[in-house]
Amino acid sequence: MKRTIIAGVGHYVPENVVTNLDLSQIMDTSDEWIQERTGIKERRWVRSDGDETTSSMGTIAAQRAIADAGLEPNDIDFIVFATLSPDYYFPGPGVQVQENLGIDTVGALDVRNQCSGFIYGLSVADQFIKTGMYKNVLLIGSELHSGGLDKTTRGRGVSVIFGDGAGAVVLQASDDHSKGVLTTKLHSEGKHAKELALLGPSTSHWVDRIIEENNPEDLSYYPYMNGNFVFKHAVTRFQEVIHEALNEAGKSPEDLDLLIPHQANLRISQYVQAKMGLGADKVFNNIMKYGNTTAASIPIALSEAKAEGRLKEGDLLCLAAFGSGFTWGSALIQF
Repeated sequence: MKRTIIAGVGHYVPENVVTNLDLSQIMDTSDEWIQERTGIKERRWVRSDGDETTSSMGTIAAQRAIADAGLEPNDIDFIVFATLSPDYYFPGPGVQVQENLGIDTVGALDVRNQCSGFIYGLSVADQFIKTGMYKNVLLIGSELHSGGLDKTTRGRGVSVIFGDGAGAVVLQASDDHSKGVLTTKLHSEGKHAKELALLGPSTSHWVDRIIEENNPEDLSYYPYMNGNFVFKHAVTRFQEVIHEALNEAGKSPEDLDLLIPHQANLRISQYVQAKMGLGADKVFNNIMKYGNTTAASIPIALSEAKAEGRLKEGDLLCLAAFGSGFTWGSALIQF
């Protein structure tokens, strides 16, 4: 059976930097308030008068990952695109990337698992590669949150957290079993679906109903998050799913060279780090610069970690995520 390796990585973030001070000019908040609760100092938001989209950012990240792998676009056999913020309600952005890159008519799959979307996409791609169906799978996580946030004091609990950006990896089949994806673990708990959700527009709260009601107090089209509830579940599930992957591979936290958690909240990452007894050099965080970029956060961090020399060949890497659904998952990789 083939082993799935990460052959190339790449990321892209918009040039427009939005600091906590910038946000304090449009809502009742402060740098101190935001940093204390989230660890975020700034984030990237596309310019409202620009033409950047979820698919265009994903395309740039993909181009960089393909180049890093030493491949050409037409070497890609399959595309997996994870996002909660597609350019259109349908079709999904996977086909847009196929067109943008000029790739032949390969399959394109869209994954809607929000914060854990990249991990779910990685697990799906791993199965395709292990079974010999595909050789080079392009996996993208890209998000454009800024256009759908309530940028007022009313929405500050959510809007200060999220940023825009994209990350991508090329996953490749290998006969070398000394490296590659060792295991992936996926979970869900739908009873908590509404604790972190965007409920409309949707088929249960469709556009004609929103127009008919014309209610300025209808907040269904803005993201909602029960912050404390999500935090308590996240710190538990993160640890569980990381240990689950380590146990299956016969490893322990001491064996890890690097943990890259989904960049949801720096306080969550720090809590998990402390509970698992990991040193600061074994956990990679960049939420301070980019905020929470949902499905893009892990591949952006993975790309930066490699560029900064924090991740090298042979390292034992763990990726883990928790978010809306609730869904959560992990991947253990010999890099």
